[in-house]
Amino acid sequence: MLAGSSSRRVVVTGIGALTNIGLDAASTWAGMREGRSGIRKVESEFFQRYKSWSVTIAGEVTGWDPCGGPIPAMEFREAKRLDRVTQLGMGAAVEAVRHSGLDFSKENPETCGVVIGSGVGGITTIEDGMYTLVERGPDRLSPFTVPRLMVNATTGNISIRFGLKGPAAAHATACASSGHAIADAAHMIQRGWADVMITGGTEAAVSPLCMGAFMVMKALSTRNDAPEKASRPFDKDRDGFVLSEGAAMFTLESEEHAKKRGAKIYGELVGTGNSSDAGHITAPDAGGDGAARSMRMALKDARLNPSDIGYVNAHGTSTPLGDKAEVAAALNVFGDHARKSAGGKLLMSSTKSMHGHCLGASGAVELIACLHAVNDGVIAPTINLDNPDEGFDIDLVPHHARERRVKYVMNNTFGFGGHNVTLILGAYDG
Repeated sequence: MLAGSSSRRVVVTGIGALTNIGLDAASTWAGMREGRSGIRKVESEFFQRYKSWSVTIAGEVTGWDPCGGPIPAMEFREAKRLDRVTQLGMGAAVEAVRHSGLDFSKENPETCGVVIGSGVGGITTIEDGMYTLVERGPDRLSPFTVPRLMVNATTGNISIRFGLKGPAAAHATACASSGHAIADAAHMIQRGWADVMITGGTEAAVSPLCMGAFMVMKALSTRNDAPEKASRPFDKDRDGFVLSEGAAMFTLESEEHAKKRGAKIYGELVGTGNSSDAGHITAPDAGGDGAARSMRMALKDARLNPSDIGYVNAHGTSTPLGDKAEVAAALNVFGDHARKSAGGKLLMSSTKSMHGHCLGASGAVELIACLHAVNDGVIAPTINLDNPDEGFDIDLVPHHARERRVKYVMNNTFGFGGHNVTLILGAYDG
């Protein structure tokens, strides 16, 4: 258990982000609050070279220079050695550390660590390496190919950047990756293995191979003529998710450590849940059984009742099967507290309606909305929800943000392979 047990309380003291709706955490939240879409037409030579693309839209991070800005994330020579997935992750991590006010030169490096999630890792390095291998031969491959493509490259580079010698790990559980990473980091602090952890997720999979692979699976929306309307979780006319890239990182600390240095605390991780569908490698359990078990586990871990949760940040990918399964799971777990027809007060929304699906980084990006829900009393909306699907008897916060004071919020991330992760965040009552 986290806060509900006799072990150490785990709090959030820093936030960083790079997304298609904002190049830092504050502007990412502003985009969510305003209901602004970051989905656009992809400009790539591949869409001119081949005419068989049925999907030409995605959520790309544009206008960001990893070596520029007021606080550059890295030097030019370092950026050249890193895949885009690590560049994005490093950029968000630098912001999260700065936001926390931590000076790692004054910390014991052996009690500070890193856990990062990424579903795909350095896919652009893999693609570029394959082109080089086929067209120019193996001796022309870059010696940085392996350290660029590794899923754990972001964890390693953040550890090196800040000199962190404590626990370090990387999670690759598809779209549940950052949820697993954040839970793991919290547990390390809880157990006394670390005082400080940098954690979150990063993904840079808007690439020809990934787009093409998801396209032929029929997983992506084909609403190319209206990109901003393409991601529409819970809507009757949803036709698939929109592939996106981005990163979000957090500084977690033990409550004792944060208070000792006078840090501002933005929330407390009070419970986690983790389950497997054990059914199908890509399709969710139709009734949402695995998702429901993950949510119940998190509630038990936090020693909370379903009625204590004021808001659920849904995985809500905009796929026909996934959204239906998640609503079924939520109604199963929350009962009349969720049912609009019974006067239920629970709010649930999907910010993927704005930023699309960042795969392994999605849970971390969406935790930003959870933190602001407990701090600002503002619930991010589900945009494009014009006609909720039948039986979706939950207040899904359509179109516009909602003011509502909530003490506890739930964050769900579900991934291919049947992975389910639930985090519960609480307002810090210090």
